[in-house]
Amino acid sequence: MAKKKSKQERRAQKAAKARVLKPKQRCCKSRPRCKRCPVVLKRLEREGLATRDEGGRYVLVDVIAKAQLRAARR
Repeated sequence: MAKKKSKQERRAQKAAKARVLKPKQRCCKSRPRCKRCPVVLKRLEREGLATRDEGGRYVLVDVIAKAQLRAARR
C-alpha cells in the first residue's frame, strides 16, 4: 500500500506546478484581472517577481505574497 502524502507535501507539490504560467492570448480587461492575464504577468515581471522564458511562459519567484499578487491584479 502506498504511503499517503502529508498536507505539506501536497501543498509543496501544487506550488511547484504553479510556478510556471502560460499567459492567455488576450486580456479580458475585467476587474480584478485573472492570474494568467498577460498584463498581470507583465506587472509581476516589472516588479522582479517573475521572469519570462524563451517559450513565452513566465516563471514566478518561489514565494509571492498575497498582497503583491493582489496589487498586480488591480
